[in-house]
Amino acid sequence: MITGFIFDYGGTLDTGGCHWGKVFWHAYQQVGVPVTEAQFREAYVHAERTLGRNPIIRPGFTFRRTLETKLRLQLDYLTLSPSHLLTSSLSHLLYSQTVEQVAHSRDILRRLDAPKVLVSNFYGNISTVLSEFGLDGLFLDVIESAVVGIRKPDPRIFTLGVDALGLKPEQVVVVGDSIDKDILPAKQAGCQTIWFKGEGWTDDPVDETLPDRIITDLQQLL
Repeated sequence: MITGFIFDYGGTLDTGGCHWGKVFWHAYQQVGVPVTEAQFREAYVHAERTLGRNPIIRPGFTFRRTLETKLRLQLDYLTLSPSHLLTSSLSHLLYSQTVEQVAHSRDILRRLDAPKVLVSNFYGNISTVLSEFGLDGLFLDVIESAVVGIRKPDPRIFTLGVDALGLKPEQVVVVGDSIDKDILPAKQAGCQTIWFKGEGWTDDPVDETLPDRIITDLQQLL
């Protein structure tokens, strides 16, 4: 019997299940940034690794500022000019899309009558971002990798979420967009799983028998 939920954040609550790499790439295409997808992928990976190694994003950074920081790292890597104009166009488009998607997720979370915990690989500013989007107060606890020192796919981060709920692992269902970072480690922690299936970073075949359930819209949780 399911009595509690653990939610992923990035790629789940803010993009409708779509990997952020794909979200960025589609925005590049809409704005007309003159790069190939292969070039963009290099820039995206460079930016994420740079942010993972260095404390560039501070606890008080809003999502908009975080987004602009990522875009500057990507565009500087691509040596595109004038990067400030591209950053402005891309951030406006991406922020507007995110506001719309998070509003939908917020509505579902408010209607989902069960205790909820957030477990996220994030930069130390997830509380600021949750407040920015009106998601604060919807979770019993927030387990953030930069704070607890454990990152997905380490299953121990999901065990922390289970402990925060005060339940047994088998009573908890984990909802996430990533098979490797959400579904597999959550199963290792003993939880049930729901794969929020959207557009992935790669087109590699995925064993769809791994999650206990697959959804394409959070509405299906109700």
